[in-house]
Amino acid sequence: MITTVRGVRDILPEDVPSWRFLEESARAVFSSYGYQELRTPLFERTELFARAVGATSDIVEKEMYTFADRGGDSLSLRPEGTASVVRALIENNRQRVLPWAVYYMGPMFRYERPQKGRYRQFHQMGCELFGAEGPLADAEMMAMVLRLLRRIGVEASLTLEINSLGCAGCRGPYRARLFAFLQTHEAALCDHCRPRLPHNPLRTLDCKGEGCRAVAGKAPCMKDHLCGACADHFQGLTALLTAMELPFVVNPLLVRGLDYYNRTAFEVTTTALGTQNAVAAGGRYDGLVAEMGGQPVPAIGFAMGMERLVLLLEAAQVAMARPAFYLVAVGEAAGRRGLLLAEQWRNGGVPVTMDLLGGSLKVQMKRADRAGARFALILGEREMVQQTILLKNMTDGEQSSLAWNEVGWERLAALIA
Repeated sequence: MITTVRGVRDILPEDVPSWRFLEESARAVFSSYGYQELRTPLFERTELFARAVGATSDIVEKEMYTFADRGGDSLSLRPEGTASVVRALIENNRQRVLPWAVYYMGPMFRYERPQKGRYRQFHQMGCELFGAEGPLADAEMMAMVLRLLRRIGVEASLTLEINSLGCAGCRGPYRARLFAFLQTHEAALCDHCRPRLPHNPLRTLDCKGEGCRAVAGKAPCMKDHLCGACADHFQGLTALLTAMELPFVVNPLLVRGLDYYNRTAFEVTTTALGTQNAVAAGGRYDGLVAEMGGQPVPAIGFAMGMERLVLLLEAAQVAMARPAFYLVAVGEAAGRRGLLLAEQWRNGGVPVTMDLLGGSLKVQMKRADRAGARFALILGEREMVQQTILLKNMTDGEQSSLAWNEVGWERLAALIA
């Protein structure tokens, strides 16, 4: 038997309602803020991610799925969404008319160790906003993230964490000071952080290793070394979040794993999923568009892991929409009549699942219950003689008998409105 590749999985029909609920909720919230959907390719030129994410990052060095096509070009499956969005902005000359606000959703690919909520093919949705440079844009984006999480019913276990990573002007001196500090504690760092210390000392701050966490807790903080402009930006952000009554925590150890972030960084974390606790993460990347060959454009974005959000839906026991009607037809004649009636109802836009396997009334009713149907429409021998249909509420068991000409799609639609 051929099985799935390690780190990927099927999303089975019984799981799809949670995914559709999440996708539809996200589209509704993002659209209400003026964002439009963008769909980018699943694979890009490898140099796109090397330039955007950072050639020395773990993603590029260890986690990307990279291959040569028949023409000899090096291509990579996308490991994240922002680089492709920036490429689309520049290639399609969308810098002429700003702001440009887009959202995306779909599969990403990284060669990581599979575990709960983390796969090698995983799904993200996110938003990117180009053209706005003030803290107003940062605060609105965080409000949008929290609005989506409230809408899907998982906000109880969540915390918004924020930090400032400074700009090129103030981060350089801070990075040098941090590097000097970490060098004096190098022996306590983990085997992963020690070799990357010279080129990316900030990554030590968010390492989960016990030794690294102890060292990071004593390290100098970026927020104490911000230039005047960055300090004003961060103060403006915290004031706006307070004015909107959005609770937040300033986490001085919060850094982003990608090289292109500056100033604002934020995460939404949960207590419901164990160590894999980040469900949304993002920040500002004002220099990335210019680094990628475009004109300088301020930008901010975020991504949300959809697998983890689905796990949160399950943990919060968020009820999914149930099938509306399940048609039970006992016998061949009832099956033929049921098919005609079901098509009439479907023509009116009423969703009807018809039992096509047949069998006794008891067997088919078990299937209706297993499907989670709200109502059963029953055609048995008596109903065929009387030209009626039995409507049963599967929640409270209430039943009523209706003539065929009384059970048009309008009446059924009113029951589920």
